[in-house]
This record gives sequence, C-alpha cells and structure tokens, in this order.
Amino acid sequence: MSLLDWIVLFITLTGVILYGLSKSSGQKNLETYFLNSRSMPWYIVLFSIMGTQASAITFLSAPGQAYTDGMRFVQYYFGLPIAMIVICIFFLPAYQQMRVYTAYELLEKRFDHKTRLLTSFLFLLQRGLSTGISIYAPSLILSSILGWNIQLTNCIMGGLLIIYTVSGGVKAISYTQTQQLVIIFLGMFLTGYMVVHLLPADMGFADALRLAAASGKLDVITTGFENGKGFDWNDKYNLFSGCIGGFFLALSYFGTDQSQVGRYLAAGNIHESRKGLLMNGFVKIPMQFLILLCGCLVFSFYMVYQAPLHFNSALLEQSRQGPQGARIASIEDEYLHVRAQQQESAALMLAAERADNAREISQQRQQLKELERQSIALRKEAAATMKSAAPLSDTNDTNYIFLHFVVEHLPKGVVGLLIAVIFLAAWGSIAAALNSLASTCMIDWHEKLRPAQRDDRRKLWLSRMYTLAWGLFSILVAMVAGELGSLIEAVNILGSLFYGTILGIFCVALFQKSTGGSAVFYAALLTEALVIGIYASGIISFLWLNLIGCAGVLLFGYIFRQLGHRNAAAIPT
Repeated sequence: MSLLDWIVLFITLTGVILYGLSKSSGQKNLETYFLNSRSMPWYIVLFSIMGTQASAITFLSAPGQAYTDGMRFVQYYFGLPIAMIVICIFFLPAYQQMRVYTAYELLEKRFDHKTRLLTSFLFLLQRGLSTGISIYAPSLILSSILGWNIQLTNCIMGGLLIIYTVSGGVKAISYTQTQQLVIIFLGMFLTGYMVVHLLPADMGFADALRLAAASGKLDVITTGFENGKGFDWNDKYNLFSGCIGGFFLALSYFGTDQSQVGRYLAAGNIHESRKGLLMNGFVKIPMQFLILLCGCLVFSFYMVYQAPLHFNSALLEQSRQGPQGARIASIEDEYLHVRAQQQESAALMLAAERADNAREISQQRQQLKELERQSIALRKEAAATMKSAAPLSDTNDTNYIFLHFVVEHLPKGVVGLLIAVIFLAAWGSIAAALNSLASTCMIDWHEKLRPAQRDDRRKLWLSRMYTLAWGLFSILVAMVAGELGSLIEAVNILGSLFYGTILGIFCVALFQKSTGGSAVFYAALLTEALVIGIYASGIISFLWLNLIGCAGVLLFGYIFRQLGHRNAAAIPT
C-alpha cells in the first residue's frame, strides 16, 4: 500500500478506537455494562443488530462468493424478514416481561438449571469458534498485503479490538457500530462506482450487468431442480433452502443467540426493540444484494481484463516455483487461452446487444456460459494441483478475490479506506460477540455457580476479565481458521450445526407448555448428535440442519414427555 493508504487506514481505525473509548464512561454494574441500563433508541438497536451480523466475512468473502457462484447466495436471507416478525410476536415479549440479561435465563425459569447451562454452553461453543473466524478474516488481508506472519497478525488484530471492547461494554460497542456502518456503506458504494469507472470507455454499468448475466452470475432465484434429476438436497443456495432453512437459521440467530438478543434487550422498551428488529428485516436483503452485486461487477471487470489463475498471488507464485510448477504452467496456459476466448465472446455479445441482433446475443450467451464452465474447471484443477504439492495450504481463493481487486486496481487512498472498511466490519461483529460471550459466562455460569458475590464493582471487573478471556480464546481459534475454505460458508455451517438445536429448545419453552426440563434436555442432546451425524455424512445441504435441529428437539421432547418427563412450569402470559 502507498503512504496515503496507510494514513487513511491509521486515521480511520484510530478514530474508531478513540470514539469507542469515549463512550466507555458510566459503567457501574452489570446492567450498564451489558445492557446500557436498557436505554438504547431503536435506530442504535438497528445499527447494532446490522453491525453484529455484517462482519468482515460479509465484505471480504461475499463478493468472492458472487464472483464464483453468482447472486444466488442472496436467497440465504429470504427467510429473515419472516423470522423478524416471529421474534417480535413470540420471543421478544417473553424476554422483556422477565427482564432477563441473557436469553438463557428464560430457560431456567421455564425448565431447570441443567437446560439453561446446556443451551448456554452450545451458544458459547459455536459463538466462540465463529468469533475466531471473524478475527482471521481481516488478519488475512493485512498478512497478504504486508507479508506478515498470519499468526502475529491475528494477535495484533484481536488486541486492537479488545482495547475498547473490554472497557466500553455494550454502549461503546453499539455507538461505535453505528459509526462503523456509515464508513462501511460509503466504502462499498465507492467500490461499485470504481469498478464501473475502470471499465473501458465504451462500457458502462448496464454492459457490466449484461456480461455477468450472460455467464449466469445474476441468476438470483434458483429452485434446486435445475439438474433435471429432481430436487438437489445438496444444493446450498436455492429458493427453498433459503426460505425454509434460512428462516430457521435467522430465527435461531436473532431470537436465541445472545450476541443479537443482547442488542435489542438494551433498547428503551419493547417498541424500540421491535422497530430495530423489523427494520433489520427490511434492509438486510437489499444490503446483501448490493454487496453481492459488487462481486458480480468485479467478475465483469475480469471479463474485460485478465484474471489470474488463482487470486492468492503468493500461493500461485510459490506453486510456480515448486515441484508442480510445470503442471501449473500448463494449466495456466490453457486458462489464459480460455480467458482470451471469453474476452472475445464478451465483446461480440456487447456488439450484438448494441445492434439488437437476438440470434447473435443468444449464441454468445451460450458460448460465455460454456467458457465460464471451462474456466471454473481449470481453476479447480489448479487448486487441486496446489493442494497436492502443499497439503496444508489454503487453496480456496474465494476470500482473496475482492482483496486482489482492491489492492491491484483501486487508486491510492481508496485502497486504505477499503481495507479500513473490512477491519471495521470485523470489529463491529467481534466486539458484540465478545460482549455476549462475557455476559453469558457471567450471568448464566458465574453468578449461577457462585451466587454469593454481591459487590457491583467486583462483578464489573469480572465481566471485563471474561471479555478479555474470550478475546484471547478467539485469537487462538483464528490461528487455525485458514483451513476452513470460504469464510462466509464456514461461519454459516458452524452456526447451522448448533442453531437448530438451540432454537428447538426455545420453541419447546414457548409452545410446548407441558414439556419438562428433563425431556427437553435429553431431546437436545439426542438431536445435536443427530445433526452432527447428518452433516458428517454429507447427504444434505447445511442450511437444512437448522430445520432438522429444531424439529428434532420438538419431536423428541414430545416423545420424552409422553414417557413421563412432564413439567407444569410455563412462561407467564
């Protein structure tokens, strides 16, 4: 990066840290540290919810996901608006009425101690691991640009974030997320503009969309029946998996994950919480659509200008010099030939579009799709060759695509801003996650197992120490996150392994009034084992695990209830 880029990056990140520290005053007890005395307005709740979900993985990996797989990933969010409505009707009133600090307090009041601890443990496990992946994403950027050791970079990234997260509590996190999102949106709109601006003079935004569409990248809606062999249950992103599996994932994430529940429990009242949640459901799909669209525009850019065989430049160069160098060179020659054909076909298609030659347009569209299929096959072959030569290397370059474009093609100053955008996105989601992990440890475990502690200052100090401890744990997880492939998929897979079971426990609490704590406890254990087994078998796409987990707890809970595990306790209405 240039000196100007470093100045922009330093000023932006330092400003955010100082702003977060300025909001850290007034921490007196657990309610001020974790919930800001329940006084947040709805728009801060909205930005905090969005900032918690929109991590660096969203802005780093999603454009690469669109580049490789097109816009259909947006279907993953189709179930979210309905989930927001369900949460506002059923989950939120129960939380507000019981004045809980964490979502899992509700489960002890409804069931028993062991069910609360089991559910909070499942949350701690998956959220702690996911937070480590979220630290790895921006660390990947810095290590790639500067050639730093990735492990050292993980420590630096996590350490900077911890500064204001430990001291500031939920107030500093929420207000800082608002500032971060403004910068993030500015940066992403600037990126989209620059992609189009860098295209040849005779090409515009509409032409870029035509090229992406001709290669199948703008196919937003897919049904899962495209292979002609019935419904493909292993298809990760389609209308049905998005609306059904995505609904249950969103319902569990926003309804039972403390990193999100803690955002809207900090609102001034239930009406402010509902406004924040419903607005999130309204704006999330358009926001994700625009982020993916940036990836499609980058794809069109590389239809005009030469794209590398592999976007991890360091790994590609290492492979050229390694024992498989001759094979990589052969694949690269074939790839360059295919890309040249793609560029020629793209030019012919755009010319046909201007001449309104329907026959030529159709012919070139078919040609572009076939050439893109060949291009993808060659990139996969190259990745497999690299993997055989270096088994421990990360050969999935989805996370590098957007980074490569930013560093190689954007002007000075803009590069620094875009790097800062990805850093800020990471900090927003990680800070909220660490705060929720600390609150769950403090409220659901420490206070339950050591209830004699009554000194507010001591509790506040312990809460900060838990935040610090989880920060250090997440850095350790980040050390091994490079082996997980596409980061945005890795986080969603990890969530799907646990969210369905957690959601099922809450659904039993809300809708199966006579099911007791022992019944739901054993149902949850059995279901979680089932979900992990199904995922390991690879027989179904991960999004469906959310539905299976929820349905499994409800079904097994009902069966165990019939076998004698009943409970008269219920959530007050």
